[in-house]
Amino acid sequence: MRRRAATASAVVVGAAVVVGALASLGVADPLPDGLGPCKGSNCPVVPYPNPNNGSLAGRDNNINIFVGGDFLVRQSAAEAEGKIVVLGAFDQHKATGVSQVYNVGVAGVGSRVPPDNGTDFLTTGKSVTVAPGQRLLAEEGSVFGVVRHGGALSGTVRPQAIHDPDAAAPYARLRPNLAAASHCYAYVDGKPRTATGTARNNGNETVFTGDGKSAIQVFNVDFDLAGSSGGAQGFLFDGIPAGATVLVNLTGEAREINTYMGMLPAALRDRLLWNFPDAETVRLRGSGQFSGSVLVGNNDSTTTVTLPGINGRFFTVGSLVHTSVVGGGGGQEFHAYPFNGDLPTCRGEEPTPTPEPPTPTPEPPTPTPEPPTPTPEPPTPTPEPPTPTPEPPTPTPEPPTPSPTDSEGMTNGGTSGGNDGGSDSGGYGTDGGGSDGGGELPDTGTPSDTMVLVGGLAVVLVAAGGITFVVTRKPKGLG
Repeated sequence: MRRRAATASAVVVGAAVVVGALASLGVADPLPDGLGPCKGSNCPVVPYPNPNNGSLAGRDNNINIFVGGDFLVRQSAAEAEGKIVVLGAFDQHKATGVSQVYNVGVAGVGSRVPPDNGTDFLTTGKSVTVAPGQRLLAEEGSVFGVVRHGGALSGTVRPQAIHDPDAAAPYARLRPNLAAASHCYAYVDGKPRTATGTARNNGNETVFTGDGKSAIQVFNVDFDLAGSSGGAQGFLFDGIPAGATVLVNLTGEAREINTYMGMLPAALRDRLLWNFPDAETVRLRGSGQFSGSVLVGNNDSTTTVTLPGINGRFFTVGSLVHTSVVGGGGGQEFHAYPFNGDLPTCRGEEPTPTPEPPTPTPEPPTPTPEPPTPTPEPPTPTPEPPTPTPEPPTPTPEPPTPSPTDSEGMTNGGTSGGNDGGSDSGGYGTDGGGSDGGGELPDTGTPSDTMVLVGGLAVVLVAAGGITFVVTRKPKGLG
């Protein structure tokens, strides 16, 4: 019995630690509208495999790439894995002398987790344009999907393109919801969200040092993640407790990340969000396999990606340019990896319910004029007293008799009612190396010798163990 009591006490204490850690940031929520985690009945066993060209690891029907503006493919960019939704237009115009193919939905080298066969691999609200002599493919081997476009189609699309003027209508609300969430994650009442850790750029790398206990590790960054001369650099995450979400808010009108980083451990990659709430210009470049999900919250923004690999969800409410450096290496790719983190609750700041209050506001004036209607009614009984007024003179000589009658007529009316997280912290960093996984197909991906593998510090978190955080989610589905 004592042993059971001790075990129960430990569970209660652990739960209290988690609640306390989350209470400092309000309630933890996932991304808006159910975005982030894998969706469907064939999700792979966690963690996902590192980029490879092996057999399929599973299927994922959730959105991996969302673009609120236009999606442009340029130079020698190669492919975008996972389900893609573009509210604007899709325009493919690659350079001459490189592969003339761009793959969507399924990638030759990636997580190998495409959407289900026959579903929409690419959805656009406006036109799809593929330059003459080039091809847009939503197929590979036994995997195939649909390109569903709201506007005109120009060029070659395989295996199937379907014109649907309302193709993107179900996803229109994502743009304002993601913009509001991006701002909420970075600001509270117009001021920067309270950070739980520090970020320091020492030139060779940027070091993120957490507090070792909070369930949501918040870092506010008002500088570029690049070397002192603008060159590539690495990242080091230290003091991050097991199971914590890492939120990096990169504020400012223009931001750049230039890195040689290889794949981060899945424990961090799948719970890491790079948030750009303000920037009109975002550049992600370098020679690395960038890990973590990206959120760009400015409707007027343009994000240019020349990194060999993006490994995580990619959501921008602005436009996206997927390209390569002129004269540099090609084969740039988006790889489908989930975001499983818990973020500050922003339900009160989502713009969806905002326009609803004005609807009932004009209704009060309707009953307002009604009081004047009963107001004139009192005058009707008012003149009645004069009628009995002359009658009293008749019974005047009989005052003694009616006196008791008056007392009987009186009535007595009236009604009654009236996160001390408690887990060990670990570090993640880079010490050179290459990413795990199989080899790459011809003309896709980046040579393995340009990737950098996370060093021994990545093992610390796994070895440290720590408390496993359990958070009740309230996902908001796409309906």
